[in-house]
Amino acid sequence: MVDLEPSGICYTADAGADLLSAAARAGIAVPFACKNGVCELCEARLLSGSALNTRNQQTIPIGARLMMCRTAALDHLELEISAVMAAGKNQPRKFQANVVDVRAINHDVYRVELQLPRRRELSFHAGQYLAVNLPDAEPCYFSIASSPSEPHIELHIQASPDWVSAQKVIDALTSGEAVSLELPYGKACLASVPDKPLLLIAAGTGFAQMKSLVDYLRGTSCSQPVKLFWGVRRQEDMYLRSMAGQWEQDWPEFTFQPVVGDDEDNDWSGHHDQLVRAVLESGADWNNVEVHVSGSPAMVYTLMDALLEAGLPSGSFFSDVLEYAPRN
Repeated sequence: MVDLEPSGICYTADAGADLLSAAARAGIAVPFACKNGVCELCEARLLSGSALNTRNQQTIPIGARLMMCRTAALDHLELEISAVMAAGKNQPRKFQANVVDVRAINHDVYRVELQLPRRRELSFHAGQYLAVNLPDAEPCYFSIASSPSEPHIELHIQASPDWVSAQKVIDALTSGEAVSLELPYGKACLASVPDKPLLLIAAGTGFAQMKSLVDYLRGTSCSQPVKLFWGVRRQEDMYLRSMAGQWEQDWPEFTFQPVVGDDEDNDWSGHHDQLVRAVLESGADWNNVEVHVSGSPAMVYTLMDALLEAGLPSGSFFSDVLEYAPRN
């Protein structure tokens, strides 16, 4: 076992494996640039335990600096590495992004791909969100739909005449000019592979946050069951259903349950009830599961109340709604 301080993140390193590779399998973002011929980025300090320098086969003394890419654990280690942040603890920063692509993927949802010239300077966790800052307008917030390991930032933006602010963002992005971003935001995210089964619940474009989580987990050693519920009003609102279905085919740990409301009844309260019933009937062990939810405040709180009543500990329910739209 390897403990990273001050983040408090722990992970397992198999015998003979270097600490950097083991951290990557656990989904922990340790900075490195070995592919670019640059060294020293994965430096840490040994606080306790016994570690081996795999280059010279020498034991590393307590208090010494080490490179995680060429260090193996001989027993339980405690390392100091300030570059690794606990979930949701990275500070938002401003970036200028170039628009790579904007395309409609259904009747009112656009897939946006952004490139950050200083991408290596950005660190975020799977499941976080960002702000798009337009001149003379309030910031518009969108979930990041891509994994932290991807070179570009992906967004899913629902825009229609009724969504004035979102439509302004799409208009600005399609102009081809650079756009100002501030990120990352959000505490309902993952900084390492969870040690419990996961339930992911999304309504509408809340799927974007879940896509970030799934893409991230698929690139790690995650062996816990992951189940996604995606609730929409109409079939055509499930804009990437084929993608979720492909995940289910390719990843044995993953299952997908679409929840589609009655086309004749677009009442969100009734739709929330339908989604809640589907989750409650999942057969999950509420004492051994982690739940991540993305959607409107009404949906999130309806689901939270139902799950807490069913026995889910409050500390196992994660949604950014709890932070930006707290109940009085």
